[in-house]
Amino acid sequence: MSAMTQGSLVSPRAALRASGLRAARDVFRRAPWSTGYRRRLMLTDAAVIVAAIALTDVVRGEAATLPAEAWRVALSLGLAVLWMAALLGSRSYDPRVFGSGPMEYHRVFDASWRLFSVVTVVAFLVAADAARTYLLVTLPVGLAGLLTFRYAWRQWLHRHRAERGMTTAVLAVGLREQAERLIQELNETRPDFGYRVVGVCIPTGTVRAGEEVAGVPVLGDLRTAGTVAQQIGADCVAVSSSDAITADVVRKLGWQLEPVGVDLMLTAELAGVAGPRITITPASGVALLHVDAPRFEGPKFLLKAAVDWVGAALLTLVLAPVLAAIAVAVKVTSPGPALFRQERVGLGGRRFNMLKFRTMDVDAEARAAALKQQANDGAGPLFKQRHDPRITRIGRVLRRYSLDELPQLFNVLGGSMSLVGPRPPLPAEASAYEARMRRRFLVKPGLTGLWQVGGRSDLEWEECVRLDVYYAENWTLFGDLMILARTARAVLTGAGAY
Repeated sequence: MSAMTQGSLVSPRAALRASGLRAARDVFRRAPWSTGYRRRLMLTDAAVIVAAIALTDVVRGEAATLPAEAWRVALSLGLAVLWMAALLGSRSYDPRVFGSGPMEYHRVFDASWRLFSVVTVVAFLVAADAARTYLLVTLPVGLAGLLTFRYAWRQWLHRHRAERGMTTAVLAVGLREQAERLIQELNETRPDFGYRVVGVCIPTGTVRAGEEVAGVPVLGDLRTAGTVAQQIGADCVAVSSSDAITADVVRKLGWQLEPVGVDLMLTAELAGVAGPRITITPASGVALLHVDAPRFEGPKFLLKAAVDWVGAALLTLVLAPVLAAIAVAVKVTSPGPALFRQERVGLGGRRFNMLKFRTMDVDAEARAAALKQQANDGAGPLFKQRHDPRITRIGRVLRRYSLDELPQLFNVLGGSMSLVGPRPPLPAEASAYEARMRRRFLVKPGLTGLWQVGGRSDLEWEECVRLDVYYAENWTLFGDLMILARTARAVLTGAGAY
């Protein structure tokens, strides 16, 4: 019989041998990497929680009799156990959130504040004054420690994913075009997600011996997907919709995968839609996927405005000596004012004067036309030169570490900007925008944003637009906090800044 038949296939075992996946199968069949990683997280979290509670006891510094001391120790141990239980209950140790996205941090944050909300209520009811110290010291110190160590472990994971095989092996089931898109996204564009497509099964058609999709072997068809997943040791199967993949087929595939512990995922190609906007409603015989329309007003935006103003005010007070020192340095190292005002386009397409520390010679605008005839290292309509001769010596330092952006704190205080948001464009740039790009004007521009932490000037124009539009339609307050935390790293490395 021919090794190739219509609608059926090369034997999965033969395909494995032909494609050289035998070694990969052995690697993926080893004990899951997530088990050891989860253990490390739990030990680190427990140490942080104990340290935060111990620090609280030091801060309180109360002399106590033996019974009172025993009661305090019991209370501290109980709080530590409850905190770990809250982290477990919030699924912050789920391998699906390891290594990418904000969900892991969000679950840690959510579990912590919910626990201390209950502690606060109970303390109020029993008039326990000592609980205030737990709220004022243990929560902020412990939460900061938990998030910091989670971030540190994530960086470790990113560095060791490839060499230690710390990835989730995925079998893609779908049409060749759908599988190719999934491979490009997971294997090439976002390898930091930790998912790697190692095989493909197509729903219908002919499978040719040695056939590959984007460098990944085609191992079977829809009927053999469950068997192939077991043979290659896949951790999950990602199914894309097609006419051949009905609800009954997916249900049967799930039954095949359940006994061997392989997860089943359904890929929904909803570009630019984040999790908070998606709701699944179970109905009789069907699951309805709701995608909420973006909203650009309401209580969430009032809260964002309040956080912006308070955050900008605190940062301005803390950084006042730095702002003064930079202003003096700019003034004495080159002729001209310390501050540079430039017209930008903000919320609703309205123009405003954005403040920056001056990093160029005073005649920079007059020389711009001549420079535009030369090389342009900027993205799309954005003009930038990596080695712009107009930039002063102190200006290069300020730009590398984004210190020239600090006066925009006054724009935030004035209400024309936000701490986090899309990049504020020049009027000439904005006039060239198509309808999709203009959606960034639905929210205030930001002092930092996804463009800042995603590569800054090294980004392609399409990626800049995608990030800004994605932020405008999907922002959350917790996501803003995550971007602010990532900004610190981007500023220190200076990557993409010129």
